[in-house]
Amino acid sequence: MNIGNIPKKIARLDSSREAIVDVSSGRRQTFGELDNRVSKLSNGFVNEFRLSKGDRVAILSKNCAQFMEVVYATMRMGFIAQPLNWRLGVSELAKIVEDGAPSLIVVGKDFKEIGEELSKKIAVPNWLWINSESEDDYEKFLTRFSAQEPVLSDPVEKDDPGLILYTGGTTGESKGALHSHHSLYMGMLNQTVGERIVPTDVYMLTGQMFHIPMALAINYHAHGCPVVLINFEAKLAVETIEKERVSAFLGITTMLNWMMAVENFDSYDLSSLRNIQYGGGPMGYSVISAAHQAFPCTIIQGYGQTEGTTMTFLSQEDHESALSDVHSDRLNSCGREGFVTSVKIVDSDGNEVPRDGVTTGEIAVKSEANMLGYWQRPDLTAQTIRDGWMYTGDVAYWDKDGYVFIVDRAKDMIISGGENIYSTQVEAAILQHGGVLECAVFGIPDDEWGESVKAVVVLKPGVDASEDEIISSVGQLLASYQKPKSVDFVDALPKAPTGKILKRELRDPYWSKRNRSI
Repeated sequence: MNIGNIPKKIARLDSSREAIVDVSSGRRQTFGELDNRVSKLSNGFVNEFRLSKGDRVAILSKNCAQFMEVVYATMRMGFIAQPLNWRLGVSELAKIVEDGAPSLIVVGKDFKEIGEELSKKIAVPNWLWINSESEDDYEKFLTRFSAQEPVLSDPVEKDDPGLILYTGGTTGESKGALHSHHSLYMGMLNQTVGERIVPTDVYMLTGQMFHIPMALAINYHAHGCPVVLINFEAKLAVETIEKERVSAFLGITTMLNWMMAVENFDSYDLSSLRNIQYGGGPMGYSVISAAHQAFPCTIIQGYGQTEGTTMTFLSQEDHESALSDVHSDRLNSCGREGFVTSVKIVDSDGNEVPRDGVTTGEIAVKSEANMLGYWQRPDLTAQTIRDGWMYTGDVAYWDKDGYVFIVDRAKDMIISGGENIYSTQVEAAILQHGGVLECAVFGIPDDEWGESVKAVVVLKPGVDASEDEIISSVGQLLASYQKPKSVDFVDALPKAPTGKILKRELRDPYWSKRNRSI
Protein backbone atom coordinates (compact mmCIF):
# COMPACT_ATOMS: atom_id res chain seq x y z
CA MET A 1 0.00 0.00 0.00
CA ASN A 2 1.37 3.37 -1.11
CA ILE A 3 -0.88 5.93 0.60
CA GLY A 4 0.01 8.47 -2.09
CA ASN A 5 -1.69 6.33 -4.73
CA ILE A 6 -5.16 6.57 -3.15
CA PRO A 7 -6.36 9.38 -5.49
CA LYS A 8 -5.07 7.44 -8.51
CA LYS A 9 -6.96 4.30 -7.52
CA ILE A 10 -10.28 6.07 -7.03
CA ALA A 11 -9.79 8.17 -10.20
CA ARG A 12 -9.43 4.96 -12.20
CA LEU A 13 -12.77 3.78 -10.83
CA ASP A 14 -14.60 7.07 -11.30
CA SER A 15 -12.59 10.17 -12.23
CA SER A 16 -15.65 12.43 -11.94
CA ARG A 17 -16.34 11.52 -8.34
CA GLU A 18 -15.94 14.49 -6.01
CA ALA A 19 -12.85 14.27 -3.80
CA ILE A 20 -12.31 17.62 -2.06
CA VAL A 21 -14.55 20.50 -1.08
CA ASP A 22 -12.35 23.34 0.22
CA VAL A 23 -14.82 25.58 2.03
CA SER A 24 -12.36 28.42 2.69
CA SER A 25 -11.52 28.90 -0.99
CA GLY A 26 -14.67 27.50 -2.59
CA ARG A 27 -12.54 25.08 -4.62
CA ARG A 28 -14.05 21.70 -5.54
CA GLN A 29 -12.01 18.86 -7.01
CA THR A 30 -12.88 15.49 -8.48
CA PHE A 31 -10.62 12.50 -7.94
CA GLY A 32 -9.49 12.88 -11.54
CA GLU A 33 -8.48 16.51 -10.97
CA LEU A 34 -6.83 15.67 -7.65
CA ASP A 35 -4.80 12.85 -9.18
CA ASN A 36 -3.80 15.07 -12.12
CA ARG A 37 -2.44 17.76 -9.78
CA VAL A 38 -0.73 15.22 -7.51
CA SER A 39 1.09 13.79 -10.55
CA LYS A 40 2.25 17.26 -11.66
CA LEU A 41 3.44 18.03 -8.16
CA SER A 42 5.27 14.70 -7.91
CA ASN A 43 7.07 15.34 -11.19
CA GLY A 44 8.04 18.81 -10.05
CA PHE A 45 9.40 17.55 -6.74
CA VAL A 46 11.67 15.15 -8.58
CA ASN A 47 12.63 17.10 -11.70
CA GLU A 48 13.08 20.59 -10.27
CA PHE A 49 13.80 20.10 -6.58
CA ARG A 50 15.71 16.85 -7.12
CA LEU A 51 14.12 15.20 -4.10
CA SER A 52 14.91 11.54 -3.49
CA LYS A 53 13.38 8.79 -1.40
CA GLY A 54 13.34 9.59 2.30
CA ASP A 55 13.61 13.37 1.88
CA ARG A 56 11.23 15.40 4.03
CA VAL A 57 8.64 17.84 2.70
CA ALA A 58 7.31 20.25 5.33
CA ILE A 59 3.91 21.96 5.05
CA LEU A 60 2.97 25.13 6.96
CA SER A 61 -0.67 25.76 6.14
CA LYS A 62 -4.22 25.70 7.40
CA ASN A 63 -6.58 23.08 6.00
CA CYS A 64 -6.83 23.49 2.23
CA ALA A 65 -6.88 21.44 -0.97
CA GLN A 66 -3.20 22.12 -1.64
CA PHE A 67 -2.28 20.59 1.72
CA MET A 68 -3.89 17.32 0.65
CA GLU A 69 -2.12 17.47 -2.71
CA VAL A 70 1.29 17.95 -1.10
CA VAL A 71 0.77 15.02 1.29
CA TYR A 72 -0.30 12.67 -1.50
CA ALA A 73 2.50 13.75 -3.86
CA THR A 74 5.10 13.44 -1.11
CA MET A 75 4.06 9.96 -0.07
CA ARG A 76 3.53 8.76 -3.64
CA MET A 77 7.20 9.39 -4.41
CA GLY A 78 8.57 7.87 -1.21
CA PHE A 79 9.28 11.19 0.49
CA ILE A 80 8.19 11.92 4.06
CA ALA A 81 5.52 14.52 4.78
CA GLN A 82 6.29 16.80 7.74
CA PRO A 83 3.23 18.91 8.63
CA LEU A 84 4.02 21.92 10.82
CA ASN A 85 1.83 23.19 13.63
CA TRP A 86 1.09 26.79 12.62
CA ARG A 87 -0.08 27.58 16.16
CA LEU A 88 3.52 27.45 17.38
CA GLY A 89 5.80 30.46 17.52
CA VAL A 90 8.61 30.93 15.03
CA SER A 91 11.30 29.76 17.46
CA GLU A 92 9.49 26.49 18.18
CA LEU A 93 8.75 25.97 14.50
CA ALA A 94 12.42 26.51 13.74
CA LYS A 95 13.36 23.73 16.18
CA ILE A 96 10.95 21.32 14.48
CA VAL A 97 12.17 22.28 11.02
CA GLU A 98 15.75 21.83 12.15
CA ASP A 99 14.87 18.43 13.62
CA GLY A 100 13.17 17.17 10.46
CA ALA A 101 15.63 18.87 8.09
CA PRO A 102 13.20 19.09 5.15
CA SER A 103 14.42 19.60 1.60
CA LEU A 104 11.29 21.61 0.80
CA ILE A 105 8.80 23.75 2.73
CA VAL A 106 5.37 24.56 1.29
CA VAL A 107 3.90 27.69 2.91
CA GLY A 108 0.19 28.51 2.97
CA LYS A 109 -1.26 31.88 2.08
CA ASP A 110 -1.80 32.89 5.73
CA PHE A 111 1.80 32.33 6.75
CA LYS A 112 3.92 34.36 4.34
CA GLU A 113 5.53 36.44 7.09
CA ILE A 114 6.19 33.44 9.33
CA GLY A 115 7.66 31.57 6.38
CA GLU A 116 9.97 34.48 5.61
CA GLU A 117 11.11 34.59 9.25
CA LEU A 118 11.77 30.85 9.17
CA SER A 119 13.78 31.19 5.97
CA LYS A 120 16.13 33.57 7.78
CA LYS A 121 16.60 31.18 10.72
CA ILE A 122 16.86 27.82 8.96
CA ALA A 123 18.59 26.91 5.71
CA VAL A 124 16.06 24.96 3.63
CA PRO A 125 17.00 24.54 -0.04
CA ASN A 126 13.52 24.80 -1.59
CA TRP A 127 10.37 26.80 -0.89
CA LEU A 128 6.88 26.89 -2.45
CA TRP A 129 4.38 29.61 -1.60
CA ILE A 130 0.63 29.07 -1.97
CA ASN A 131 -1.18 32.05 -3.54
CA SER A 132 1.86 34.30 -3.70
CA GLU A 133 3.13 36.75 -6.31
CA SER A 134 6.59 35.19 -6.42
CA GLU A 135 8.10 32.96 -9.07
CA ASP A 136 7.99 30.20 -6.48
CA ASP A 137 4.19 30.31 -6.45
CA TYR A 138 2.53 26.90 -6.07
CA GLU A 139 0.14 27.26 -9.03
CA LYS A 140 2.86 28.56 -11.37
CA PHE A 141 5.00 25.63 -10.33
CA LEU A 142 2.30 23.12 -11.27
CA THR A 143 1.95 24.48 -14.82
CA ARG A 144 5.55 23.55 -15.61
CA PHE A 145 5.15 19.81 -15.20
CA SER A 146 3.42 16.90 -16.88
CA ALA A 147 0.46 15.04 -15.42
CA GLN A 148 1.94 11.78 -16.67
CA GLU A 149 2.45 9.17 -13.99
CA PRO A 150 5.85 9.96 -12.41
CA VAL A 151 8.54 7.31 -12.59
CA LEU A 152 9.82 6.03 -9.26
CA SER A 153 13.58 5.53 -9.15
CA ASP A 154 13.19 3.54 -5.95
CA PRO A 155 9.92 1.63 -5.28
CA VAL A 156 7.89 2.59 -2.21
CA GLU A 157 7.51 -0.33 0.18
CA LYS A 158 4.83 -0.66 2.83
CA ASP A 159 7.28 -0.25 5.72
CA ASP A 160 8.87 2.88 4.27
CA PRO A 161 8.26 6.00 6.41
CA GLY A 162 5.76 8.42 4.94
CA LEU A 163 4.74 10.86 7.66
CA ILE A 164 6.22 12.61 10.69
CA LEU A 165 3.60 13.94 13.09
CA TYR A 166 4.96 16.03 15.92
CA THR A 167 3.35 15.58 19.30
CA GLY A 168 1.48 18.46 20.86
CA GLY A 169 4.29 18.97 23.34
CA THR A 170 2.10 18.44 26.41
CA THR A 171 5.21 17.33 28.28
CA GLY A 172 7.22 20.30 27.08
CA GLU A 173 9.09 18.60 24.24
CA SER A 174 7.81 18.10 20.70
CA LYS A 175 8.76 14.71 19.32
CA GLY A 176 8.29 13.47 15.77
CA ALA A 177 6.23 10.28 15.63
CA LEU A 178 7.30 8.52 12.45
CA HIS A 179 4.65 6.49 10.63
CA SER A 180 5.06 4.15 7.69
CA HIS A 181 2.60 3.64 4.86
CA HIS A 182 1.62 0.37 6.53
CA SER A 183 1.09 1.81 10.03
CA LEU A 184 -1.13 4.52 8.58
CA TYR A 185 -3.05 1.95 6.55
CA MET A 186 -3.64 -0.21 9.64
CA GLY A 187 -4.77 2.84 11.60
CA MET A 188 -7.18 3.56 8.77
CA LEU A 189 -8.48 -0.01 8.96
CA ASN A 190 -9.11 0.41 12.68
CA GLN A 191 -11.10 3.56 11.91
CA THR A 192 -13.03 1.91 9.07
CA VAL A 193 -14.36 -0.74 11.43
CA GLY A 194 -14.97 1.70 14.30
CA GLU A 195 -16.71 4.34 12.21
CA ARG A 196 -18.38 1.77 9.91
CA ILE A 197 -17.51 3.81 6.85
CA VAL A 198 -19.62 3.38 3.71
CA PRO A 199 -18.88 4.67 0.16
CA THR A 200 -21.77 7.15 0.33
CA ASP A 201 -20.25 9.02 3.27
CA VAL A 202 -19.27 12.69 3.11
CA TYR A 203 -16.60 13.48 5.69
CA MET A 204 -16.01 16.90 7.25
CA LEU A 205 -12.49 17.47 8.58
CA THR A 206 -12.77 19.71 11.64
CA GLY A 207 -9.30 19.07 13.09
CA GLN A 208 -6.13 20.51 11.65
CA MET A 209 -4.16 18.53 9.07
CA PHE A 210 -0.87 18.92 10.91
CA HIS A 211 -2.02 16.17 13.25
CA ILE A 212 -3.64 12.73 13.23
CA PRO A 213 -7.11 13.86 11.95
CA MET A 214 -5.46 14.07 8.53
CA ALA A 215 -5.19 10.26 8.49
CA LEU A 216 -8.92 10.02 9.22
CA ALA A 217 -9.65 12.19 6.20
CA ILE A 218 -7.32 10.16 3.96
CA ASN A 219 -9.22 7.06 5.07
CA TYR A 220 -12.48 8.43 3.68
CA HIS A 221 -10.70 9.18 0.39
CA ALA A 222 -9.60 5.54 0.33
CA HIS A 223 -13.28 4.60 0.31
CA GLY A 224 -14.01 7.02 -2.54
CA CYS A 225 -15.76 9.52 -0.27
CA PRO A 226 -15.57 13.31 -0.57
CA VAL A 227 -13.68 15.17 2.17
CA VAL A 228 -14.96 18.61 3.13
CA LEU A 229 -12.18 20.82 4.50
CA ILE A 230 -12.97 23.56 6.99
CA ASN A 231 -11.03 25.52 9.56
CA PHE A 232 -13.33 25.05 12.51
CA GLU A 233 -15.81 27.69 13.54
CA ALA A 234 -19.07 26.51 15.08
CA LYS A 235 -21.55 28.29 12.81
CA LEU A 236 -19.51 27.41 9.73
CA ALA A 237 -19.53 23.76 10.79
CA VAL A 238 -23.31 23.46 11.08
CA GLU A 239 -23.80 25.46 7.87
CA THR A 240 -21.40 23.14 6.07
CA ILE A 241 -23.11 19.99 7.35
CA GLU A 242 -26.39 21.27 5.93
CA LYS A 243 -24.99 22.53 2.61
CA GLU A 244 -22.66 19.63 1.79
CA ARG A 245 -24.83 16.88 3.31
CA VAL A 246 -22.01 15.81 5.62
CA SER A 247 -22.49 12.36 7.13
CA ALA A 248 -19.53 12.06 9.52
CA PHE A 249 -16.99 14.13 11.41
CA LEU A 250 -14.69 14.05 14.43
CA GLY A 251 -15.23 16.59 17.18
CA ILE A 252 -14.02 17.25 20.69
CA THR A 253 -16.32 18.21 23.58
CA THR A 254 -15.82 21.93 23.10
CA MET A 255 -16.60 21.76 19.38
CA LEU A 256 -19.88 19.97 19.99
CA ASN A 257 -20.86 22.37 22.77
CA TRP A 258 -20.17 25.40 20.59
CA MET A 259 -22.03 23.88 17.64
CA MET A 260 -25.09 23.20 19.79
CA ALA A 261 -24.88 26.79 21.09
CA VAL A 262 -25.11 28.28 17.56
CA GLU A 263 -28.06 30.65 17.29
CA ASN A 264 -31.12 28.91 15.84
CA PHE A 265 -29.27 25.57 15.88
CA ASP A 266 -32.56 23.68 15.59
CA SER A 267 -33.31 25.37 12.26
CA TYR A 268 -30.38 23.68 10.48
CA ASP A 269 -31.01 20.51 8.48
CA LEU A 270 -28.51 18.01 9.89
CA SER A 271 -30.42 14.93 8.74
CA SER A 272 -27.50 13.78 6.56
CA LEU A 273 -25.40 12.94 9.62
CA ARG A 274 -24.73 9.23 10.15
CA ASN A 275 -22.03 9.22 12.84
CA ILE A 276 -20.02 11.56 15.06
CA GLN A 277 -16.75 10.48 16.63
CA TYR A 278 -15.32 12.36 19.58
CA GLY A 279 -11.89 12.07 21.15
CA GLY A 280 -9.39 13.75 23.42
CA GLY A 281 -10.95 12.14 26.52
CA PRO A 282 -14.31 11.03 27.86
CA MET A 283 -17.17 13.46 27.44
CA GLY A 284 -19.40 14.40 30.37
CA TYR A 285 -22.74 12.58 30.58
CA SER A 286 -24.66 15.82 30.19
CA VAL A 287 -22.78 16.70 26.98
CA ILE A 288 -23.21 13.23 25.49
CA SER A 289 -26.90 13.24 26.33
CA ALA A 290 -27.35 16.70 24.82
CA ALA A 291 -25.38 15.74 21.68
CA HIS A 292 -27.38 12.53 21.31
CA GLN A 293 -30.59 14.56 21.31
CA ALA A 294 -29.26 17.41 19.15
CA PHE A 295 -27.55 15.43 16.39
CA PRO A 296 -29.63 12.82 14.49
CA CYS A 297 -26.95 10.13 14.34
CA THR A 298 -24.90 7.61 16.24
CA ILE A 299 -21.94 8.60 18.43
CA ILE A 300 -18.64 6.83 19.14
CA GLN A 301 -15.55 7.68 21.15
CA GLY A 302 -12.02 6.97 19.96
CA TYR A 303 -9.00 6.94 22.25
CA GLY A 304 -5.69 7.39 20.53
CA GLN A 305 -2.33 9.10 20.41
CA THR A 306 -0.13 10.55 17.71
CA GLU A 307 2.13 7.54 18.22
CA GLY A 308 -0.60 4.91 17.78
CA THR A 309 -3.50 6.57 15.92
CA THR A 310 -6.81 5.37 17.41
CA MET A 311 -6.44 2.42 19.77
CA THR A 312 -9.77 1.80 21.51
CA PHE A 313 -13.39 2.60 20.70
CA LEU A 314 -16.54 3.06 22.75
CA SER A 315 -19.03 1.86 20.18
CA GLN A 316 -22.31 3.24 18.91
CA GLU A 317 -24.21 0.54 20.80
CA ASP A 318 -22.31 1.29 24.01
CA HIS A 319 -23.52 4.89 23.84
CA GLU A 320 -27.10 3.88 23.06
CA SER A 321 -27.16 1.42 25.97
CA ALA A 322 -25.54 3.82 28.43
CA LEU A 323 -28.00 6.59 27.58
CA SER A 324 -30.78 4.06 28.23
CA ASP A 325 -29.33 3.44 31.72
CA VAL A 326 -27.75 0.11 30.79
CA HIS A 327 -24.09 0.19 31.89
CA SER A 328 -24.24 3.99 32.02
CA ASP A 329 -20.86 3.93 33.77
CA ARG A 330 -19.26 2.95 30.48
CA LEU A 331 -19.58 6.53 29.27
CA ASN A 332 -16.60 7.13 31.57
CA SER A 333 -14.56 4.56 29.64
CA CYS A 334 -12.76 4.81 26.31
CA GLY A 335 -14.19 1.47 25.23
CA ARG A 336 -12.43 -1.69 24.15
CA GLU A 337 -9.46 -2.44 21.94
CA GLY A 338 -9.85 -1.71 18.25
CA PHE A 339 -9.97 -4.18 15.36
CA VAL A 340 -6.20 -4.30 14.78
CA THR A 341 -5.14 -3.44 18.34
CA SER A 342 -4.20 -5.44 21.43
CA VAL A 343 -4.30 -3.67 24.79
CA LYS A 344 -2.95 -4.57 28.19
CA ILE A 345 -2.75 -2.66 31.46
CA VAL A 346 0.38 -3.31 33.48
CA ASP A 347 1.80 -2.44 36.89
CA SER A 348 5.23 -0.91 37.49
CA ASP A 349 6.84 -4.35 37.16
CA GLY A 350 5.24 -4.98 33.78
CA ASN A 351 2.67 -7.49 35.10
CA GLU A 352 -0.88 -7.30 33.81
CA VAL A 353 -3.34 -6.00 36.38
CA PRO A 354 -6.57 -7.92 37.02
CA ARG A 355 -9.77 -6.93 35.25
CA ASP A 356 -11.44 -6.05 38.53
CA GLY A 357 -12.57 -2.48 37.84
CA VAL A 358 -10.24 -1.19 40.55
CA THR A 359 -6.54 -1.94 40.05
CA THR A 360 -4.76 0.68 37.98
CA GLY A 361 -1.73 0.45 35.72
CA GLU A 362 -0.28 1.86 32.52
CA ILE A 363 -1.93 1.20 29.16
CA ALA A 364 0.31 -0.57 26.66
CA VAL A 365 -0.68 -1.21 23.06
CA LYS A 366 0.52 -3.70 20.45
CA SER A 367 -0.63 -2.82 16.95
CA GLU A 368 0.58 -2.61 13.38
CA ALA A 369 -0.86 0.91 13.53
CA ASN A 370 1.80 1.98 16.02
CA MET A 371 4.52 4.36 14.88
CA LEU A 372 7.91 3.11 13.73
CA GLY A 373 9.44 5.24 16.48
CA TYR A 374 10.42 8.82 17.24
CA TRP A 375 12.31 10.59 14.48
CA GLN A 376 16.04 10.52 15.27
CA ARG A 377 15.35 9.62 18.92
CA PRO A 378 16.27 5.95 19.44
CA ASP A 379 16.54 6.61 23.17
CA LEU A 380 12.92 7.75 23.49
CA THR A 381 11.77 5.03 21.12
CA ALA A 382 13.39 2.38 23.31
CA GLN A 383 11.65 3.82 26.38
CA THR A 384 8.27 3.87 24.68
CA ILE A 385 8.25 0.66 22.60
CA ARG A 386 9.36 -2.45 24.50
CA ASP A 387 8.98 -6.00 23.22
CA GLY A 388 6.55 -4.79 20.58
CA TRP A 389 4.32 -2.99 23.08
CA MET A 390 3.97 0.78 23.05
CA TYR A 391 3.64 2.28 26.53
CA THR A 392 1.25 5.22 26.50
CA GLY A 393 1.85 6.91 29.84
CA ASP A 394 -1.90 6.76 30.53
CA VAL A 395 -3.05 5.31 33.86
CA ALA A 396 -6.19 3.16 33.70
CA TYR A 397 -8.11 0.19 35.04
CA TRP A 398 -10.43 -2.16 33.19
CA ASP A 399 -13.49 -4.19 33.96
CA LYS A 400 -14.18 -7.88 33.38
CA ASP A 401 -15.55 -7.15 29.89
CA GLY A 402 -12.40 -5.38 28.74
CA TYR A 403 -13.65 -1.79 28.91
CA VAL A 404 -10.76 0.57 29.63
CA PHE A 405 -11.25 3.44 32.09
CA ILE A 406 -8.49 6.05 31.92
CA VAL A 407 -8.02 7.75 35.26
CA ASP A 408 -5.14 10.05 34.37
CA ARG A 409 -1.88 10.72 32.65
CA ALA A 410 0.88 9.50 34.95
CA LYS A 411 2.24 13.05 35.12
CA ASP A 412 -1.18 14.54 35.92
CA MET A 413 -1.95 12.51 39.03
CA ILE A 414 -2.17 14.67 42.17
CA ILE A 415 -0.78 13.41 45.49
CA SER A 416 -2.31 15.31 48.38
CA GLY A 417 -1.66 14.20 51.96
CA GLY A 418 -0.53 10.82 50.65
CA GLU A 419 -3.77 10.27 48.72
CA ASN A 420 -3.75 9.76 44.95
CA ILE A 421 -6.23 12.07 43.26
CA TYR A 422 -6.96 11.51 39.58
CA SER A 423 -7.56 14.83 37.87
CA THR A 424 -9.89 13.31 35.28
CA GLN A 425 -12.28 12.16 38.02
CA VAL A 426 -12.43 15.69 39.42
CA GLU A 427 -12.90 17.11 35.93
CA ALA A 428 -15.77 14.70 35.27
CA ALA A 429 -17.44 15.87 38.47
CA ILE A 430 -17.02 19.54 37.56
CA LEU A 431 -18.49 18.89 34.11
CA GLN A 432 -21.69 17.66 35.76
CA HIS A 433 -22.37 21.31 36.58
CA GLY A 434 -24.67 22.45 33.79
CA GLY A 435 -22.91 25.77 33.33
CA VAL A 436 -19.41 24.40 32.69
CA LEU A 437 -18.17 24.25 29.10
CA GLU A 438 -14.75 22.75 29.86
CA CYS A 439 -12.23 22.56 32.68
CA ALA A 440 -8.75 21.48 33.70
CA VAL A 441 -7.68 20.14 37.08
CA PHE A 442 -4.08 19.85 38.31
CA GLY A 443 -1.99 19.91 41.46
CA ILE A 444 -0.33 23.01 42.85
CA PRO A 445 2.13 23.35 45.78
CA ASP A 446 0.63 23.13 49.25
CA ASP A 447 2.83 23.54 52.31
CA GLU A 448 0.58 21.35 54.45
CA TRP A 449 -0.55 18.64 52.05
CA GLY A 450 2.24 18.63 49.46
CA GLU A 451 -0.23 19.34 46.69
CA SER A 452 -3.73 20.72 46.55
CA VAL A 453 -6.34 20.48 43.82
CA LYS A 454 -6.66 23.45 41.48
CA ALA A 455 -9.43 23.84 38.87
CA VAL A 456 -9.55 26.21 35.91
CA VAL A 457 -13.02 26.50 34.42
CA VAL A 458 -14.55 27.89 31.23
CA LEU A 459 -18.27 28.62 31.60
CA LYS A 460 -20.84 28.35 28.83
CA PRO A 461 -21.80 31.65 27.17
CA GLY A 462 -24.18 33.69 29.30
CA VAL A 463 -23.73 31.52 32.41
CA ASP A 464 -22.52 32.72 35.80
CA ALA A 465 -21.12 30.51 38.57
CA SER A 466 -19.02 31.11 41.65
CA GLU A 467 -16.00 29.33 43.04
CA ASP A 468 -17.99 28.10 46.03
CA GLU A 469 -20.71 26.78 43.74
CA ILE A 470 -18.26 24.70 41.69
CA ILE A 471 -16.50 23.33 44.78
CA SER A 472 -19.84 22.50 46.41
CA SER A 473 -21.10 20.67 43.33
CA VAL A 474 -17.96 18.51 43.27
CA GLY A 475 -18.39 17.77 46.97
CA GLN A 476 -21.76 16.18 46.22
CA LEU A 477 -20.10 13.64 43.93
CA LEU A 478 -16.60 13.03 45.33
CA ALA A 479 -14.84 12.72 48.66
CA SER A 480 -13.93 15.90 50.47
CA TYR A 481 -10.18 15.50 49.83
CA GLN A 482 -10.83 15.35 46.07
CA LYS A 483 -12.60 18.71 45.89
CA PRO A 484 -10.76 21.67 44.35
CA LYS A 485 -9.31 23.97 46.94
CA SER A 486 -9.52 26.86 44.50
CA VAL A 487 -11.16 27.61 41.15
CA ASP A 488 -10.20 30.14 38.49
CA PHE A 489 -12.52 31.19 35.67
CA VAL A 490 -11.05 31.92 32.24
CA ASP A 491 -12.34 32.59 28.72
CA ALA A 492 -10.38 29.75 27.11
CA LEU A 493 -7.94 26.97 27.97
CA PRO A 494 -4.61 26.41 26.18
CA LYS A 495 -4.81 23.46 23.82
CA ALA A 496 -2.58 21.21 21.74
CA PRO A 497 -3.38 20.62 18.04
CA THR A 498 -5.43 17.56 19.01
CA GLY A 499 -7.70 19.69 21.17
CA LYS A 500 -6.21 18.25 24.35
CA ILE A 501 -5.86 20.79 27.12
CA LEU A 502 -2.26 21.75 27.87
CA LYS A 503 -2.25 21.40 31.64
CA ARG A 504 1.48 21.97 31.66
CA GLU A 505 0.96 25.61 30.66
CA LEU A 506 -1.52 26.06 33.48
CA ARG A 507 0.47 24.13 36.07
CA ASP A 508 4.06 25.22 35.41
CA PRO A 509 3.79 28.79 36.76
CA TYR A 510 2.90 27.38 40.18
CA TRP A 511 5.86 24.98 40.18
CA SER A 512 8.52 27.09 38.46
CA LYS A 513 10.41 27.72 41.72
CA ARG A 514 9.75 24.34 43.29
CA ASN A 515 10.48 20.70 42.50
CA ARG A 516 7.61 18.38 41.68
CA SER A 517 8.27 14.68 42.17
CA ILE A 518 5.75 13.45 39.61
